[in-house]
Amino acid sequence: MSTVKEQLIENLTAEDKTSQCKITIVGTGAVGMACAICILLKDLADELALVDVAEDKLKGEMMDLQHGSLFFSTSKITSGKVDILTYVVWKLSGLPATRVIGSGCNLDSARFRYLIGEKLGVHPTSCHGWIIGEHGDSSVPLWSGVNVAGVALKSLDPKLGTDSDKEQWKTIHKQVVERAYME
Repeated sequence: MSTVKEQLIENLTAEDKTSQCKITIVGTGAVGMACAICILLKDLADELALVDVAEDKLKGEMMDLQHGSLFFSTSKITSGKVDILTYVVWKLSGLPATRVIGSGCNLDSARFRYLIGEKLGVHPTSCHGWIIGEHGDSSVPLWSGVNVAGVALKSLDPKLGTDSDKEQWKTIHKQVVERAYME
């Protein structure tokens, strides 16, 4: 005897088991979940996978998205536990570098530029600087590359960002790190 589901749903064609476009988000903090919602609302993938080490949060976020899935057309939402960097994901996946995108350092760099602009009283689009490495504590500010409107700040103060910097520019990096943990 058939189950109610089997009686209700009759497959007319074979199910396609492979995703045509899968996007994986590493990290289910505020930024990761904002990315997930945007991907779902813009219908950018037919499968969305969430990855995080915080299993309870990961499960809750995945279930929220699955339960709200009637509002968008992404057919498959999954999750899994990995604590890896975007670089490792790229190396292990075999995908081209342009297909694996990490937002952590981009967001940290944007914060860095904003805070430099705030300290100098100029718009952040005139400030250029980069944070590299991991998102958070182990990130590294590239003080040698910081410039405002093309003027390298290290040329104005060679001690910029060091412990002997009288203006304490390194506190900007500390603020970037602190804000990363507020997500």
